[in-house]
Amino acid sequence: MKNNRVSIIGCGNIGISIVLGLLKQQIIPAKNITATRRNIEELAHLKEYGVRLMSDNIEAIKESHLIIIAVKPYNIISVLEELKDHLNPGKQLLISVTAGVPISKINAVINSRVPVFRAMPNISASVGKSVTCICHNEVKPGELESVKFLFDIIGSTMTIDEDLMESATILGSCGIAYVLRFIRAMIQGGIQIGFDAATASAIVNQTVKGAAELLIERHQHPEFEIDKVTTPKGCTIVGLNEMEHNGFSSSLIKGLVASFEKIEK
Repeated sequence: MKNNRVSIIGCGNIGISIVLGLLKQQIIPAKNITATRRNIEELAHLKEYGVRLMSDNIEAIKESHLIIIAVKPYNIISVLEELKDHLNPGKQLLISVTAGVPISKINAVINSRVPVFRAMPNISASVGKSVTCICHNEVKPGELESVKFLFDIIGSTMTIDEDLMESATILGSCGIAYVLRFIRAMIQGGIQIGFDAATASAIVNQTVKGAAELLIERHQHPEFEIDKVTTPKGCTIVGLNEMEHNGFSSSLIKGLVASFEKIEK
């Protein structure tokens, strides 16, 4: 699998994040990675690593085993139409990271010439910390293993039913923006109570990282850990209650649901 050739078609923000994550781990050689974009000058910073850059999608997939389609939803049909007659049955897998486009629609365009997967990573792939949800329709175990191997390089993976892929997009992909906005607000609060921006950022970033690791390693419900730091009449419970009075949890949940309703349309 380490010798698999990977092509990322339409290498925008998420595509670049995947490439950077693969390069960081150095498991798949840079020479085996091809990235395409209409304006390849925007990918020039990847050339120094040895990544193959081109604007010709057909040429890019010729020797590829894993083809990642990373274009915008409104472009995916035209890109699939362009590629469908050049896919190699039995030797290639097609992976879409385009939100909102079901496998059935992809298969209808390419006439089911190759196995199709959908995957939803996030931009933390660039530092090897993405969570990627993967779904498929009736593929062979070895094919799924190849796809999981690829995305395990840039973080962790889980296989889910396709009817949950839109939910996965909101929680795992859009979700990173929600977390970053929360972190920004904490930093702003830290500045207001006396820290300079750099120190506030360092404290908040490590605090958020520590909170996540605590839950990942101990497998506890967040409230179990919250109870440990909310002493009677203490400053933590006062702060939490003030946030809840102002709709902290409610606004976050409403934001998630609003994003989900948008993607479903």
